[in-house]
Amino acid sequence: MHYRYCAIAGALLLCAGTPFSGAHAQAMESAQQFWLNQQRARQDSVRSQDFRPQDYGGGYGPLGYGEWTPQSAPFGPAPATPRAPHVTVKSPQYYDYKPDALEDVNLGSACQVEVAAKAGQPALSETTGGQPMPAAPAPTPEARSFARACTQSPTITLRMLPAVGKALIAYYRAHPGFIWIEKGNVSPKAMAAMAELAASDRYGLKPADYRVALPPANLTGAARQQAVLRFEFALSAKALTYVLDARRGRVAPDRISGYHDLPRKRVDMVAALGKIAQAPDVAAYLARQNPDNARFRALVAELQKLRAHARPPIDIAPDTLIKPGESDPALGKVVAAILRVGSSALKKQYAAALAQGASARTYTPDRVALVRDFQRERGLSVDGIIGPHTVAALNGHGSADRVEKVKLAMERLRWLPRHLGRRYVFLNEPAFRVNYVDGNKVVLSTKAVIGQVSKQTYFFTDHIKSVEYNPYWNVPRSILINEMLPHLYRNPSYLSERGFQVTDERGRRVPSAAVNWGAVAADRESVDVRQPPGNGNALGRLKIEFPNSHAIYMHDTPEKQLFDHTRRAFSHGCVRLQKPRAMAAALLGTGIGHVDKQIAEGANASQPVPGDIPVYLAYFTAWPDLHGAVHYYADVYGRDAHLASALAKTEAARAKG
Repeated sequence: MHYRYCAIAGALLLCAGTPFSGAHAQAMESAQQFWLNQQRARQDSVRSQDFRPQDYGGGYGPLGYGEWTPQSAPFGPAPATPRAPHVTVKSPQYYDYKPDALEDVNLGSACQVEVAAKAGQPALSETTGGQPMPAAPAPTPEARSFARACTQSPTITLRMLPAVGKALIAYYRAHPGFIWIEKGNVSPKAMAAMAELAASDRYGLKPADYRVALPPANLTGAARQQAVLRFEFALSAKALTYVLDARRGRVAPDRISGYHDLPRKRVDMVAALGKIAQAPDVAAYLARQNPDNARFRALVAELQKLRAHARPPIDIAPDTLIKPGESDPALGKVVAAILRVGSSALKKQYAAALAQGASARTYTPDRVALVRDFQRERGLSVDGIIGPHTVAALNGHGSADRVEKVKLAMERLRWLPRHLGRRYVFLNEPAFRVNYVDGNKVVLSTKAVIGQVSKQTYFFTDHIKSVEYNPYWNVPRSILINEMLPHLYRNPSYLSERGFQVTDERGRRVPSAAVNWGAVAADRESVDVRQPPGNGNALGRLKIEFPNSHAIYMHDTPEKQLFDHTRRAFSHGCVRLQKPRAMAAALLGTGIGHVDKQIAEGANASQPVPGDIPVYLAYFTAWPDLHGAVHYYADVYGRDAHLASALAKTEAARAKG
């Protein structure tokens, strides 16, 4: 047999082509095995060490360490083995939240007309490009009163959000006159506005953020004029701050973490102040700045109910474990908790089992049936065993806990559009569920698997574009580097052996063993890796696409068993659906048979979704259903604490003003 040396995957192999005797071949095989053993030992010893670019200067094999030559090994000293780089693609982080800063705003220029006109000539407006405008009508008594207050007031400086200050100056220069003062006194309109701002806690806001002191009643002359003007500007500033908070929220979500992708809404505050000035019912106008949808109204009603019926939290020991037939004093708390939080239908059906309430001790069959149906209502494993998940669903539910969740839900809802749309898809991550809503009806509701705590699903909105049948799975760089690369260091053919397709920067298909994975890890070279369609594809047989910068979509999965879990945080960030074909059919306006037929053809194909269907990947630990009943969920990602901290920092910053 003839042999020649070959270097494949960093190892010395024998290939046909060069004449060697059997003894030579045996010696070469022994030397080759010895060399491979040395290489594996060295790689194992350095696998966990940090990556340094200088380590890539001169090694062997497909990791980018140079080429093997017959002179280098196994004859002579074994070369120093370069270390496998310890490279990771980091997940988004939570930030140290920085609240909006208040500044001292000099309002002196608010008393000046935008561009003063010469006597007998019409004014020129900066906002119309300097074109002549009709002569302004004679000033009203309110305008003359405002002008007198301005002339008798020294520079007025108030602490407020800079954007609010700019809006005040722009509005009053264009509309010199009082909004809140009539005949030198605080008007009924001002009192109505102040009353509405003081009641802002009904919408989950902080009344102290909008409090304004009335001008002292004992002042006269210039001092009175100054105090009145200061009150005018202060109430306008607070009213505009309320408008901002009600429309877009007090917190900028993208400053909380990299998992939030919700650009802050823009608010035309000059226009808002103009509407405030013209509003016949200013209190109603201010109230309407909050989200105008049924979900927000349900949260408002829930908050009012919780405050009116304060109650302590339920406290069942977290390690409680009660099986059918057992006796346990904690069972009384369990029954009392279900009586508090169970649905009306559940309480009606099991009135007899609930009758003993806190005195219950024995876990009888009727109470087991009660617990099983409660578990079914809450999406828990329906096993009748009172364990950690069931206890977690029953614990808490005191007014204070729920009030906090509802207020956080109100803040988050302000980050979304005022109207979610007639048709939309809504994922509530803590509920592990996706709903397709059409009008006032949930057309389809399906369990979902979301991202792990270390690979969280983002909070963002988008629009559904298409359904892809028999999809390819394009492996994200984070998975390639964090999870596949260690396998490739041990076996460069890892991807090819598992059916993945690798293409280089020029789009050419290459075997994974031919790739310089060290350079890929160091981001000096790039490759695309994808898994072709098939039963083992990570996306299953179907993908619902809404193109976004996070490479997140909804899809099928071969791992159907994951939907049996209560806490379904298992993915790398994408959303797996238990009923992907039904969801696709609903979005396309067709039947499941059509979807099944497309999949059965086996080809990779895409079908556009008709119409405009928003999709919301959202995070609410308190969320109303379409009937107005508010449901509460565990804080799977711990985001409630981060949002509560951001709100506290915002309140502290405003208190300094």
